Formats: sequence, C-alpha cells, structure tokens
Amino acid sequence: MKVREYTNYRIRDMALSERPREKLAKFGAADLSNAELLAILLRVGIEGENAVQLATNLLLEFGGLRGLYHTPFSKLCQRRGIGPAKAAQLMAALELGRKFSMVEKAVQAVHSPQDVYDLMGDALSLLEQEEMWILYLDVRNQIIEKEMMYRGTANSASIRVGELFKGAVRNNANGIILIHNHPSGDPSPSGEDIALTKSAMQAGKLLDIEVVDHVVIGRGIFKSIKGII
Repeated sequence: MKVREYTNYRIRDMALSERPREKLAKFGAADLSNAELLAILLRVGIEGENAVQLATNLLLEFGGLRGLYHTPFSKLCQRRGIGPAKAAQLMAALELGRKFSMVEKAVQAVHSPQDVYDLMGDALSLLEQEEMWILYLDVRNQIIEKEMMYRGTANSASIRVGELFKGAVRNNANGIILIHNHPSGDPSPSGEDIALTKSAMQAGKLLDIEVVDHVVIGRGIFKSIKGII
C-alpha cells in the first residue's frame, strides 16, 4: 500500500492546503487519502505522531481498511492513541461505509450473477457472519426492494423456505434472487445451500414467483447455484 510521507509535526503546523479538513472542504472527500480521512475522525494525534501519521500507522499495522474493519473493538482500544471513544468512531464510520456501499451500488435491473455481485459483493465479503439477503424483482428484473432475511453464525445460515416469499408477496414481486455470503471466502455452495435453493424453486412455482438465482458471495469471487443444479 502506497502511503504519503509526513514529517513529524502537528496538523496545525501544516500548510492550509495540506490539512485534511481544509482539503476536504475545498476539494471534497474523494480527493483525500484513506489516512487523511481517518485523521479527520481521529482529530488529534499523539506525542511524536500527528493525526495523519497516526492514521497511516494504523492502516499499516492492521492491514488497511479491511483489517481495521475486522479488528475487535477491545484490541483497537488498546492501541496507543486510540482508546474507547476513537475506536467507536472508527468502527462506526467503517460500518456506515459498508452499509452505504450496498445502497450506492444499486443497479436498475439484475440480469446476471455478476450484476448481483456488483451490487452486494463488496459489502457481504467483509462480514464474519453469514447473512441471507433477498432481491425482489418486477417483471423486467428491476429491483423493487432488497431485504436482509437472516444473520447467522460463521458456519451456517438456516431459514424456513416460507419466510423467503413473504416479502415477495408484500411487494407483488415477479421474482426473487437469494444472496448469502461465506465468511470463509470460498463461495462453493454447501449441500444445505443447494437443498434450500431447490426447495425455494419448488415453492416459487406454486406461488408463481420465480427464484431467478441464488448467489453465494466469497472473497472477491461468487458462485451461482442455479447455474449448477
């Protein structure tokens, strides 16, 4: 990871054009590095490190934003210069970013498993627990709504088939797409995943609601169950 180098001085000793908050106000948040964005949350550094240096070292120590996201709260609190208040701010900001990405990447219509991954992959691949989501689709495969149905353990996510269609009926959906993640990073469907998909497809035929697909999200990769059964 390429990081900017900062000499050992306080933020207020920087030129105005280099201070993170002033840069954000003038150029927008997208112009700032990850370290500068974290520095705004941290507000102040510690002896020997200004806020940007502290943020840069956090990214290096914990393995970037992904590593920070997965770091336990208690461990982050123990890091010199952080403590409970700053740890809470960092974790809240990272979780907001994860949730916002699921809204920001919404597509007008879903035509392939790749579209599903583009919509949900980044956010679900970060999780350490399984989550089951459903996309409700109209007759043109446009997304009416998406809903989280279940949050399970790191190893399993069991759900009643009937529960999958309540939201579809409520939204008058023509079809649904099931999505869940494998925290292990391997999206290969389990026997339970395949059995659930088959049961859902059978129930969908009775309700005249098509199960368009069931997509399993791994780390940077995905699998379409309907494509293999």
